[in-house]
Order: sequence, then structure tokens, then C-alpha cells
Amino acid sequence: MARPAQPPAASPTQPPATSPGTAPDTDRFAFTDAAPWVVDRDHLDWDVGLGVIRAALAREVPRLTAPKRIPPLGRLARVSGRLAWAVAPWLLRERRLSDSTRRIDGLSRRLREAAEDLGPTYIKLGQIISSGAGIFPDELVAQFSLLRDKVPAESFEVVREVVESDLGRPLEDVFATFDRKPLAAASIAQVHVATLHTGEEVVVKVQRPTIRTQVYRDLEVMAWLAPFLIGRIPVSALANPPALVELFTETITEELDFRLEAENMLDVAEAFAQLDQRGFVVARPHPTLVTRRVLVMERLSGYGWEDIDGMIAAGISGHDVVRTGMVGFTEGAMVQGIFHGDLHGGNLFVLEDGRIALLDFGITARMTEKERLAFLRMMITGATGDIRGQLAAFRDLGALPDDVDLDWVMSELRLDGDVIDPTQLSQDEMMAELQRITKALLGMGARLPKILMLYVKNLVFLDGAIATLAPDLDIMAEIMNLWMSMAGRHGEVLAAQLGIAADDMIGVDETSVRAAFGITEQDASPLTHEELRRRRDLIRARMRKR
Repeated sequence: MARPAQPPAASPTQPPATSPGTAPDTDRFAFTDAAPWVVDRDHLDWDVGLGVIRAALAREVPRLTAPKRIPPLGRLARVSGRLAWAVAPWLLRERRLSDSTRRIDGLSRRLREAAEDLGPTYIKLGQIISSGAGIFPDELVAQFSLLRDKVPAESFEVVREVVESDLGRPLEDVFATFDRKPLAAASIAQVHVATLHTGEEVVVKVQRPTIRTQVYRDLEVMAWLAPFLIGRIPVSALANPPALVELFTETITEELDFRLEAENMLDVAEAFAQLDQRGFVVARPHPTLVTRRVLVMERLSGYGWEDIDGMIAAGISGHDVVRTGMVGFTEGAMVQGIFHGDLHGGNLFVLEDGRIALLDFGITARMTEKERLAFLRMMITGATGDIRGQLAAFRDLGALPDDVDLDWVMSELRLDGDVIDPTQLSQDEMMAELQRITKALLGMGARLPKILMLYVKNLVFLDGAIATLAPDLDIMAEIMNLWMSMAGRHGEVLAAQLGIAADDMIGVDETSVRAAFGITEQDASPLTHEELRRRRDLIRARMRKR
């Protein structure tokens, strides 16, 4: 469908675009300067009562993740049979292979194929795992990364039905044009390019009509199966299957309501504006065209995350883009307690002016004030080398039981001794140390709470971004500059919130920071990303040989 040369007059449901120049809503939100419409948060009908909806979903998680006496038997049989078909060859043959890479790779491939066969819910779970490099085995991450484009699109007729049902009008009454072919199709929704009758080009996110029923049915099956998988599948040993199901449930139930995603967009955009993080841009959600299953938003365009040549030609500095990402991500989490929880190459791109545009806010980390303060303590104690204080912060974030003895944890994990450099260990020593730590963590009831998993996922993405855009970046110098900037801008306020002296916010123990990377030797030379990558490659090579 062609875009009309002269758009007709504005409809009653479509606020008129602002006059040329900076839009007034940029004072409150990190939006584009030229607005297709202005967002007045005080007059949004779809933004009312969402706190109640979030609270209700949070209360529902324990019910959804508690194993039922009788799960959906038909679906259970289907899922169990398909997983058994995936795992059986490993149990019978491959677990005895001497090559650990071959052992895990074969199982990872069959688990990925099983997820494809089992449909959108399991594909979505696989996609989340695929962005968990450093949390899950590399082989599993690599295989599950292939799931990102594995969901077939719904027909245009189905899309039309959902849009018209939720908006209460014929599609042609809302849109002047609507591309029948989706721009992208994912497990929960697909997006189409369209134009409004006022001429604005938009992106329309449309939920799959049966996905809610499928997800809730599959969650019942996952909750029932998870306890039986503890320790039985090697790639899930560190993940703790019941905890992974709980985290997945917390995430996906909110993703099924696009009003919550639109609210996430506004909240993150507002946080960036309050922090004066103008290196980020969030697309405007439409003031009226947002429902549980339909989300209309401003269309943005720019350079794909890996379009290095395009950025160079436009005079965009890779170092500047990386710094923007590091500062904005860290500051938003520490000061505002909110951050985009699913950073990957498909969810962001770089505008022509060098700003980073963020997309897809279905997964957004929102901390309670208790969690934010715990997260803040985790960052400060990590920078200053206060190991016990860092463990206390982990406990308060939910990674350790509330009644855990921190001194015992330090002793069990041998955190009260010298730092171990994994590159100085033999293969046998490295594997023994990994097994010891894993056993100790499981024994003390450790788990990976949602906030920490999303934070680690984003750190992994930023690590990859540095490797692509600025491989020669001096990591230590950037950490020091980031921390000094944070202390200068927010030190007194954050110190008061934690009940510590403002001076304690300023100091960074470089030895402790290096120790966090497993580096024990004293070395004044720059700690580049390339050097860290070399160390990781060495560790991985030794583990694979084992």
C-alpha cells in the first residue's frame, strides 16, 4: 500500500503534530526532537490503573509456578515426550564422550530443535536463554540464538481481527496504509509498518491471538516438570530449573499486556530525561492507540548495531556509543531503579546523530526501593572491595536466603582468602574449582533473581558491543571515569540513602576491580577489552579440552 501524497485532515482520535522545533514532551521524556504527536502523560486513558495490574500479575506468579497435582495431561505428554527424545541420545551415548564441547553441543542442538517443535512459549524461553551468555553454556546460547527468527508470522486476516477487535474500529478507519507483510515476527507478537490518516509513519505491534492461553498452559507444564530436571540435564545445573521457570513466568506474564510495555517506554524515557541522559531516545507510544494486544508507536530508523561502516561514514564514534550505553544503563539502575532488561542487537540501533534508540520494552527491570538500595550497595561494595557487604547486597536482592550466615558463605566459597586467577589453574584444578563452587551455591540455596539475571544479560551485551565498536577500550579507565561521574552527579544523595559518608562513594579500589576479573597480578598497564577477551578465550579453551 502506498503512502498518500497528501494526508487528510486529522481525525478526532489523533492529536495533531507539533510545530517545527523541539517538542514540548522532550522536557519530560527522552524522545525525538520532532514529534509525530505529543505525549501528555496526565491525559492518557490507557495509562490508568496499570500499577494494580502489575501487582495482580506479581501475586499470580507463585500460583503459576506451583506444580499442580494434575497438569494439562495432553500437553505434558507432548512436552515430556519431546524432551525425552532430545535427551535420550545424550543419556545413551554422548555423555560418555571425552570432548566436553561435543557432549554439550549435541544436547544443546536437540534442545533447540525441541523448543522449535513445542511452539512459541518454548521458543520465547529459548530466546531469553540465548541472551544469557556467561550464565548458560556457550553451546546452549549459540544454539538457542538460532530461535530468534523461527516463529512463522500470523496471517494478515488474523492481524486484522486482533487490531479491529482491540481498537473497536475497522483497520482502514485507523490507518491510511498498513503493510500486510510484517516487519518482524516474534514468539508473542509481530510488528507491521503503517501510516496514520494524518501522515505519520508508525510501527504497530500486534499480539498473537492465542498466545496467552498457550503461555499459561505451558507454564503449568514447566512448573510441574522443573523439579524433576534438577541435576538431570547438565546445561541446566547452574540455572536451577524451578528458579528459571519462576523468572520466566515473572517476565512473560507482563509481556502479554502491551499497556505495561507502553508504560515501560514512558518510565524509562522519563528516567533518562531526569538523569539528563540525552544520548538515548525512546519511541513515543501513541496517546490513544494502545491496548492489551495492540501497541502503536513512533517509527524510528538508524544504523543497525553492527553496521560499523555506516556509523564510521556518518562520523559516529564507536567509543562514544559504548560510553553512552555504559553510563545510561548503570545510572538508570542505580539512581532510578529501572532499566531496559533485554538489550540485544535487534532491540536498539544508532540514530544519525549518534544517539541510541531503544526498542521493545516488554522486558524491563523495575526495582522496589529495597531492591534498588541493595543493588546500589552491591555496586559500591564491588568497587571498594567489601566482599561481605557485597554478599549482604546479594542476599537483599534475593540471590541468597534471608537467614543465611554470611560468614559461613564467605568460608564455603573461600572468599576470605586470596583471589584465584583462573588462567593460572590447570584444567583439572579449574574443573574442580567450578564443581566446588557450584555445589556450594546449590547447597546454600543460591538462585539468580530476575533483577540480577537481566543486569548480567545486559552486561554481556555491552561486552559484545565493546568487542564490536571499541575493542581497544581501556576498561579500567572507563570504570573509573564512570564511577567518578556518578559520584560527582549523585554522590551526596546516594550516600544519604545508604547512610554512609559521601567520601565513601568516591573511592574505587582498582585492585578489587581487577580481582573481579580474576586478575591478581599488579599491573599498571591499561586493562583493555581485548586483554579480557584473551583471558576468557584461554579459560574456555581449557574447559573444552577437559
